[in-house]
Amino acid sequence: MVNELNELLANYSVFYQNVRGFHWNIRGERFFELHVKFEELYNDLFIKIDEIAERILTLGGIPDHTFAAYTRISRVKPMENVKDGKLAVRSILASFSDTLVIQREILAFSAEASDEGTNALMSDYIRQQEKLVWMYSASLG
Repeated sequence: MVNELNELLANYSVFYQNVRGFHWNIRGERFFELHVKFEELYNDLFIKIDEIAERILTLGGIPDHTFAAYTRISRVKPMENVKDGKLAVRSILASFSDTLVIQREILAFSAEASDEGTNALMSDYIRQQEKLVWMYSASLG
């Protein structure tokens, strides 16, 4: 379970840094709207990063904490200098797709292991992100 959670931690960490970059670099007519939305998202991702790391510790593991480790195992790839709102939103949707797959895998493992704490955490994340996927998708038209 710890290895899977470390993979999720890596994905969230790269996702977080990407969204920070989107927040800083976004340009165009939707700047004000997206700037705020990206800040809301990276604040939420920051909280989840801490929760996942603490869950790893709770299970007796050691959370990865280097960007080298994160970029080596993350399915979410670092994005640089994204200024276009639609490209940023598409990247966010792809990142949610990656994290949802991993979370569903962890959910299956945690159910099999009777790990209710991890199970509850993954269920909460999945429910929240499914709604965000709908909302970000709707923003693309």
